[in-house]
Formats: sequence, C-alpha cells, structure tokens
Amino acid sequence: MPDPRHIPVLLAEVVEALGPRPGECYADCTAGLGGHAAAIAPALRPGGRVILGDLDPGNLSRAAEAVAGAAPGVEVRPFHGNFVSLPRRLAAEGVAADIVLADLGFASCQMEDPARGFAFSREGPLDMRLDPTGPTTAADLVATLPEAELVRILRDYGEEKGARAVARKIVAVRREGSIATTAQLAEIVRSVVRRDGGIDPATRTFQALRIAVNDELGALEGLLAAVARGAKAQGTGWLAAGARVAIVSFHSLEDRMVKRAFGELVSAGLAEAVGRQPVTPGENEVGVNPRARSAKLRAIRLRKSCDAQPPGL
Repeated sequence: MPDPRHIPVLLAEVVEALGPRPGECYADCTAGLGGHAAAIAPALRPGGRVILGDLDPGNLSRAAEAVAGAAPGVEVRPFHGNFVSLPRRLAAEGVAADIVLADLGFASCQMEDPARGFAFSREGPLDMRLDPTGPTTAADLVATLPEAELVRILRDYGEEKGARAVARKIVAVRREGSIATTAQLAEIVRSVVRRDGGIDPATRTFQALRIAVNDELGALEGLLAAVARGAKAQGTGWLAAGARVAIVSFHSLEDRMVKRAFGELVSAGLAEAVGRQPVTPGENEVGVNPRARSAKLRAIRLRKSCDAQPPGL
C-alpha cells in the first residue's frame, strides 16, 4: 500500500487527464512512493503494464510494492535511473507507452529526512542528491564553484535577486572553513537576503542548488525532447499512437518549459491539449497538503496519424 504520509498531488486530475484503459502500458517517470501509479494501475487490468522510474532506489522499491498491492495481475517493471533515460530504455526494448506521467515534485520522506539535506528546517548534511549514489552534493558545489558560476545558478535556477550577495558571502565564508550543513548555508543566506513575505530567505538558494545537483532542468528538457520525437514517430517509437502525456511542475522554470514544448506540438498538429491548461490544486487539496500549492498540471494527447491535421486547419 502507498505510504499514508504521502499525498499524491492532483491525483484525481492526473487520472482523468491520462484516462487509463485496460491493457495499456503506463510509464511513471518519477514514481516516488507510487501514489499516482497505485491509483492508475487498477484501470489497466486485465493485461496492463506499469513501468516505474525513479532516481531514489529506496522509493522505487516501495513504489513497486504499492502498485503490486493495488493491482494484482498488472505487470510492474522498476527502472532505477534518471527519467531522461527512460524513453531510450523503452525504445530499446520495443515498449511503447500509452500513458506517461512525470511528477516533478518530491516525496515527503525525502524532504523530511534531515540526512538527505533538501530542507533547512532541520539541520543535516548539505547533500540534496535524489540518487544517493550520485557523484556531486550541494556541499561540493558550494565548496568548489567559482563565484560567477554560483551567481548564475542562484539567478537562473532560483530566481534569487540577491544572487551576487549570496555568492560573495559563500566564497568569503568558505575561505575560513567548510560549509557542510543545511543550517550553515541557510544562515549565510539569511545574513545577506531579507525575508520576502512569508518565504524564508534561504528558499530560493536551496531550490537553485538542488536543481543544479540533480540537473533537473536538463533532465526535463531531455524528456520533453523525447516526447517530441515520440509524437513525430507516430506510434513507432517509445510512445504509442494516441499516447497521453502529463507533467506536474512546481515552479515557473519547469512550467515554462512544459508549456512551450507542449504548445509547439499542438501548433504543429501533432498533439492536442487535454482539458484546461494548466490545472492547479483547489483550496481543499492545499489545505490538506500545503506543498501542493504551486503544482501545475499540463497534459496532451498525441494525434494518431489518421486524425493529425496540418497547422491552421
């Protein structure tokens, strides 16, 4: 069963947008703890298949167990790795997905575990790796990157207006000793950035470093490019004809990329938007799960070759 602490974001809306049917293949690019997959899998019976991908091996194992428990008889295949590699793996194995989901958020167990170093609410090592076996931590970046590169990361990935001041302070502090914990970094940022309303001054810096450590935007760009290739392949690649693709993003950098990529496919006559764009959580969901507040769901359905239309018709 799914972890009771884990609340899948926009669950009903995702299931409606993807419209799972018996016998279909569902690829969950970011399985997390399996909340979305466990809700979708029963609709794939009989004969359905679930492909689960995730960078976190522990969460991947728990997701596989959750899906198997929710939908006995559905084939479950875990894939440990970055979701940018999943389309290539499916294509190499001759598997075409009918429905695809990428939820770009994080499981509560990741955010709440001080040892993972994602949050500054509790002190822990400055890690931030989604894959614990990854080569580079946030502490590595803070210790080694030139000041100009730190400025770029904080500005581009965190949209931090005080990027120069934060980078300058980091460089000054690291001359005196290592910056090894989340609490150390948070205090450094707070010393030079004022609080913006109810947002902690460290929020944007932590977001920027997490994105850099895990190459999140690069991975998303790769996935969107794979979706475009699948749409043009018209059912002969990793996406089946008429496949539905949904992405849940959590900040403006991600959403702009998804909006642009999906819009280009729609304009080219290769896909059509599913439902209103974007779908956001209602007050009730945000009240139960405040982390869902910034979520945005966008979904498309690939046009089959028989119903594809040239742009403008």
